[in-house]
Amino acid sequence: MAKALKILFLLGLFGALCAAGITYGIYYSVKDKIPTVDELKDIELRIPLRIYTADNQLIGEFGDQRRTPINYAEIPLDLENAILSAEDTNFYHHPGVDVFGLGRAVVQLITTGQKQGGGSTITMQVARNYFLSFEQTFTRKFTEIFISLKMERELTKHEILELYVNKIYLGNRAYGFEAAAQVYYDKSLAELDLAQLAMIAGLPKAPSRYNPVANPSRALIRRNWILQRMLSLGMIDKEAYQTAVEAPITAKNHGVTPDIEAGYIAEMVRSELYSTFGDDLYSTGMTVYTTIDSGRQKAANTAVSNGVLNYDARHGYRGPIETRIDLVEASLEEQQDVLKNISGFEDWETALVIATDEKTASVRLSDGKQTTLVWDAIKWAKPYIDEDYQGKMPVTVGDVLVPGDIIRLRPDSELGWKLTQKPKVQTALISLNSKDGAIQALVGGFNYYENKFNRITQSKRQPGSNFKPFVYASALSRGYTAASIINDAPVVFNDSSLASAWRPTNDGGKFYGPTRLRQALYRSQNIVSVRLLDELGIRPTLDFLRRFGFDPDELPHNLSLSLGSANLSPLQIATGYAVFSNGGYQVQPYLINEIIDRNNETLFQANPVTVCVTCTALEKTTDDETQMGLFDTIGGIRSLPIAPQVLDPEVNYIIYDMMRDVIKYGTGRRALVLSRDDIAGKTGTTNDGRDAWFSGFNGDIVTSVWSGFDNSSPLGRGEWGGSVSLPPWIDYMRYALQGSESSFVPKPSSLVTVRIDPKTGERSLPGQADAIFEIFRKDNVPPERNLNLPMQNNILGNESQEEKQENNALENLF
Repeated sequence: MAKALKILFLLGLFGALCAAGITYGIYYSVKDKIPTVDELKDIELRIPLRIYTADNQLIGEFGDQRRTPINYAEIPLDLENAILSAEDTNFYHHPGVDVFGLGRAVVQLITTGQKQGGGSTITMQVARNYFLSFEQTFTRKFTEIFISLKMERELTKHEILELYVNKIYLGNRAYGFEAAAQVYYDKSLAELDLAQLAMIAGLPKAPSRYNPVANPSRALIRRNWILQRMLSLGMIDKEAYQTAVEAPITAKNHGVTPDIEAGYIAEMVRSELYSTFGDDLYSTGMTVYTTIDSGRQKAANTAVSNGVLNYDARHGYRGPIETRIDLVEASLEEQQDVLKNISGFEDWETALVIATDEKTASVRLSDGKQTTLVWDAIKWAKPYIDEDYQGKMPVTVGDVLVPGDIIRLRPDSELGWKLTQKPKVQTALISLNSKDGAIQALVGGFNYYENKFNRITQSKRQPGSNFKPFVYASALSRGYTAASIINDAPVVFNDSSLASAWRPTNDGGKFYGPTRLRQALYRSQNIVSVRLLDELGIRPTLDFLRRFGFDPDELPHNLSLSLGSANLSPLQIATGYAVFSNGGYQVQPYLINEIIDRNNETLFQANPVTVCVTCTALEKTTDDETQMGLFDTIGGIRSLPIAPQVLDPEVNYIIYDMMRDVIKYGTGRRALVLSRDDIAGKTGTTNDGRDAWFSGFNGDIVTSVWSGFDNSSPLGRGEWGGSVSLPPWIDYMRYALQGSESSFVPKPSSLVTVRIDPKTGERSLPGQADAIFEIFRKDNVPPERNLNLPMQNNILGNESQEEKQENNALENLF
């Protein structure tokens, strides 16, 4: 007996030694994969880049893993209990490895030849998710066990559970339970009820199989099993169980839902930061706060959308989508498949016309529901011929739609649905705080997801007459006045930089004769602008234009400059107009206000150059500083917090006052609907109406709008800056200015107002009935006139006798 016991002892000892040797051998082979203590305690989750407006509304998120980390204290008790009941009931009592669970898994593997599961604890799942791959090998499993044992020695149970809750994959790009709550329920964990918490607690086992959106029946079985486990373990009472198990499935795929549509802005930020951070940008948990005002951005979105759709409707209906459906041959299921496969815009619907009568049409939507289109939703659809011509107005629905047509509809507050079509024209809008350059709203085109080309920053188009105020400012700076006379008569220029003799004309071909500069600006007279630049000289004017942020090397070096032939972006134009708006100071547009890291530490804080009218000394800028880009260098600040004064305040105010007349009497008269006396602006339309602009401002805000086709096709007969771009500007500014006091550009006390003769620009005679008031710089006030002396010519701008003879000859010629 003793001998037998001795043999058994030796065999046991040998077995133990063998087991220890095998264990050490396995440990030695995998030890390099076991993380250090520091690595265990310094685990970083992959957190996406998030971009917000200035008032904390989400604009966009970039990263392959959607994650919102939480700490243990933020984990709802019902969620913790649901996780433990589903994944690891013994979590708080084992050392990281459940020996009995592993034993069961081994027996299942031996008896069935297949891995049945059940052996992994929560700690082991954390080890696998953070430090290992998901390959099905024994080596990986042993490594997982060793890491789990070490984690249990170095971390508390709460720390391990916190890692699990934040790391585990739960389907639909959601990593962690907080992200899953947002993806499936569009709520935070704290807002979910017991049934919803049990539903997402069932996802770790198989996120695709138990996905409540893709497989609701399986997900329901899994949820109710977890609830039953919670009841049997005493984690919930019978009443809570019954309420939860009877609850319907409410999960949907909410994905990443921005609070506000601003795709162009999000991409601008992402692109700029990627050049600095590379791929780390998408995983290091940076949060960016922009300068965007969410209310103004929404207003800009609506203004651009309405402007584009109104233009598109004016030019006629291009017909249904090319694909047609045979209502007899195609089954209902086939019809729905066709509709669902046609791309559309958010909130729009793709619909099938199934019947028509004289004034209504019955249509089936992509979800299978039927609705009726009333005549008011259809009657706009004159047949499109080209951008200049449309067919006759329809009389009946049959003139527009026939059964089998696939059409697009957009929601309408009064009509329910309205017939529409994908527009081809584009409009872009940018709005700045003129005091510091903060971009408050930006829309780069009609729909970012349809076309990601950002026309605010990436497109350079001719501004046309929108550029004229800069040339006029140059003239006022060199002694011209708003009353200076330029002869608006036909003229021929033989400019060596132009291909042939140039005969500029006014829109409509009309000539006004001797014209004051104020009139010429609000009438947008081309001849006056060209003659003015000819008198000023091209080189001095180009040098002057640096003050508005323009690079002379990028501008035409010929007289066409006066008519806005330069290729400039709306961002550049808005930046130039900001000088007029803020009293003559140069600011730089910027979009990123603050960047913080995952630990809420500030990585970058904007320090923009800002208008300071009370500062006694203004620092001068270097050429490099005046040409600063859209964004500052990450981690640094701008070297000049005080915006440099680049335009004499007297000149600036006179230009502002002249542009107020553009709205009172000129091409911007539609803006009178805003009933604001502080706004000023200028339209712009290029040759053949290929580009249409309106830029306008008051003393605080400047907004520029461009419209046109990306291929530079003409906008069509009767379309101008005042008809295409001014309406969106009005719609946006109506919101932006609502409730605000008038903000006039400051008027220097040194300016002088005198009465002048409106025909000659001279000082008016005493008692002259048609005299008008004009504003002058003190040194440019016209001298008083004596009734006994002949009228004096205004030297600046009046023609010589030879010029008059030449122009009279040209008038006869034309």
